[in-house]
Amino acid sequence: MDFRIDAVRAKFPALSLTDKGRRRIYLDNPAGTQVPQAVADAVSRCLLTTNANLGGFFETTIAAQDIVDEAHLAMADFLGAASPQEVIIGANMTTLTYHMSRTLGRTMKPGDEIILTRMDHEGNVSPWLQLAEDLSLVVHWLPFDPQSWQLEEAALTRMLSERTRLVALNYASNLTGSINRVKALTGIARQAGALVYVDAVQFAPHGLIDVQNLGCDFLICSAYKFFGPHMGILWGRLDVVDALQPYKCRCSSNALPERFELGTPQIELMAGLSAAVDYFAELGAAAGEQASRRRKIAKAFEVSIAYENPLAQRLIDGLSDIAGLTIHGITDPKRINERVPTVSFTVEGIVPETIVRQMNAENIFLWSGHNYAWEIVHQLGIPAEQGVVRIGIAHYNTSAEIDETLESVHRVVAMLRQERS
Repeated sequence: MDFRIDAVRAKFPALSLTDKGRRRIYLDNPAGTQVPQAVADAVSRCLLTTNANLGGFFETTIAAQDIVDEAHLAMADFLGAASPQEVIIGANMTTLTYHMSRTLGRTMKPGDEIILTRMDHEGNVSPWLQLAEDLSLVVHWLPFDPQSWQLEEAALTRMLSERTRLVALNYASNLTGSINRVKALTGIARQAGALVYVDAVQFAPHGLIDVQNLGCDFLICSAYKFFGPHMGILWGRLDVVDALQPYKCRCSSNALPERFELGTPQIELMAGLSAAVDYFAELGAAAGEQASRRRKIAKAFEVSIAYENPLAQRLIDGLSDIAGLTIHGITDPKRINERVPTVSFTVEGIVPETIVRQMNAENIFLWSGHNYAWEIVHQLGIPAEQGVVRIGIAHYNTSAEIDETLESVHRVVAMLRQERS
């Protein structure tokens, strides 16, 4: 494996910051990652040298259009899209999903059925639930299997009917970390005539996405989860999106993807988005891949997965040593490739927030709560107002940080138990 962690960390200025002399350990990555210097530089450079709206004939507007075009091309390479016309860039995953749900609603009628899962982030649930309420659609709920921690093909098959119009599912859970077999699930749904909308927000930082191979109709992710700026990206199969008419201004473009990108684009953030994709390409090049940007990105994920997975197993093993602690997700080392390195747990008799507050005070950054995995906590019977402790690894974290975090969890849990006794 050719993954030089010191060289990787050197690209991220935030990793060297301290607070009153105390180091920072960033394990809040499922909520958002830090960015390489190149991403911040690209945003700044755009604002300072190419700051203009689109559609004119002078230098800055021409340069701004080039930035927008490159962002779509970069994300086409990142996702394995057939064309940059399939790439829709917007404010965030939830906003884009609401927009696309209303657009797809124009093709549905009362009594049509949609399938949602008990495993998804609320951003891939509420837009469809509210669409169903508006249009009198029938909603079916697909639970995840509590033994495999995944959505099962047989369960989906039983729910599909000739009236199913859409299946919304996720690639990886932002709470359990489980990776679903999206290609197989998509094949079943498509065979039944349903569209498939995939939330890949949690998977995108940790694995190579190939939308053409998956066979889905839509796939969405968030740049700030894979070392980029705060924005969302929606891929839609060309023949599918080209047939849709979104809500938009009468005089705005009818071209693709512009007709789905409402208002003035976030041009400076698109510059940062391209830089984030190029960061992956540079990582792949450093690991020996010298072919296309897509091939370099694939190599980057190959080496980063090989680095991340042992860290995740180290974390899981260390947490498993604590009596009364339950990890909600896959723990079997033989199945480490079936999860991303997001690990959530609860401790009997201790409110998750009390653990997190203590660890945050030690400058170990992590979250507690339901983290918008609203359906998951309810299926698991976890009080939604408490949720879980969530630790999320990115490929810039180190084994020393994991060890220090484990020491903190052990010590904090012991202290809180002693206070209760």
